[in-house]
Amino acid sequence: MEQKPLPQKTLTVEVLDHLERLALVDFRTLEGVQRLEKAIQFADQLHAVNTQGVEPMDSVLEDRCLYLREDNITEGNCTEDLLCNARETVEEYFIAPPGNIPLPKLNERDTFLQVSE
Repeated sequence: MEQKPLPQKTLTVEVLDHLERLALVDFRTLEGVQRLEKAIQFADQLHAVNTQGVEPMDSVLEDRCLYLREDNITEGNCTEDLLCNARETVEEYFIAPPGNIPLPKLNERDTFLQVSE
């Protein structure tokens, strides 16, 4: 079976902005954009796979039983030891870094890509 070459896709500023908002990842650097382009090229190879007549799976273990082991407690009462590894704690809880920080709007930031027409 002969594989046809996959079309080369270019990233536009609008596509990058949309992906940044979905993933909360900043692609303002050339390295970030190049890494994203490589990931897209790698994932595009899936389009070449013939999946005609293949039913989607619910699990990779559809035809097997998943056996669970017994949950045996071997250690305990080590809260202080675990919390000493955290940079910051409050009332015996880890403090996680803030997430879901909104990215600046497209027209409010600098980018090295040209806005697509």
